[in-house]
Amino acid sequence: MDHGAPDPVQALRDDFRRHLELFYAGLKLAPPYNSVEKAVATLTGNLKAMALEDRAGVADDPRRRWAEYRRAFVESELHRKHHGIVVGLIRARQTAALPPEYSAWLDVYTTER
Repeated sequence: MDHGAPDPVQALRDDFRRHLELFYAGLKLAPPYNSVEKAVATLTGNLKAMALEDRAGVADDPRRRWAEYRRAFVESELHRKHHGIVVGLIRARQTAALPPEYSAWLDVYTTER
């Protein structure tokens, strides 16, 4: 990694927030603002606890990035908001139009309690 490269935390935060907005828009639900902010703060804390090289790896590898996004989604308990509604949408197969990477979050609704 180039030691002159910027720390990717802000870019990852912005990307995570954008994906959360698209996720809720795709579900036709208002994003729970305070919970989204908590999730972004959780992601930020998790990233800042990593070495810079690990943060860069998360930024560069979509699988690692989505694992961290899922981790923040769960740790912040974002999946507890709109839980019943989202589970109903999943059961009615009304989430199929969402991008495939959002399954990292949709799966949480049916596996986490």
